[in-house]
Amino acid sequence: MGFLDSLYKEAILEHARAPRNRGALDPVTVSQEGLNPSCGDELEIHLHVSDGVVRGASFTGQGCAISQASASMMTDVVRGATLAEAHLLVARFKAMIRGEGPHESLGDAVALEGIAKLHARVKCATLAWVTVDEAMGRLPAEALASGGGGPQEPDVDTVVPGAAGASSPSASASSGAGVPTSEEEADDAGGVRSGGASSTEDGRG
Repeated sequence: MGFLDSLYKEAILEHARAPRNRGALDPVTVSQEGLNPSCGDELEIHLHVSDGVVRGASFTGQGCAISQASASMMTDVVRGATLAEAHLLVARFKAMIRGEGPHESLGDAVALEGIAKLHARVKCATLAWVTVDEAMGRLPAEALASGGGGPQEPDVDTVVPGAAGASSPSASASSGAGVPTSEEEADDAGGVRSGGASSTEDGRG
């Protein structure tokens, strides 16, 4: 494993073991459920949006290490983005999963570039991104008014760990989901290019 692949693997493990923005969100503008039956991943994305800016983002639910790490990474990069920028981030992530290469705006999510070679993991990695896109499509009109300008500093929203619908990392580990018991998933996603096929055009697998 090369140095870059090793860094990617560590980033995935870090987000899977200690997810950012995991828990209920207060205040919240919209929540959207996302399911990946093929792996058993269940996520709910929560957004606080005002003046066309994502002021806060969090997730609850459980699933494999890759789905949890990806949700953690996604909520990190969309916080403070305008809605147009958040949609662009989703598009860039899907393009990366199609094998078109990473974009620096994706932050830690570039660590999931190796998923492009692993067809079985595509839906795990894209679940949070597809779900946040759907959530943004359900926003009330009053949240859409643009305040203008570029990226905004997110408000200090309250993420409530352990709230209804939020499972803890330890609970996920005990059920065999969430935190990996080995490093195989991180090896795969972090750039070990063995096996698998690229995703379909929409990035859903």
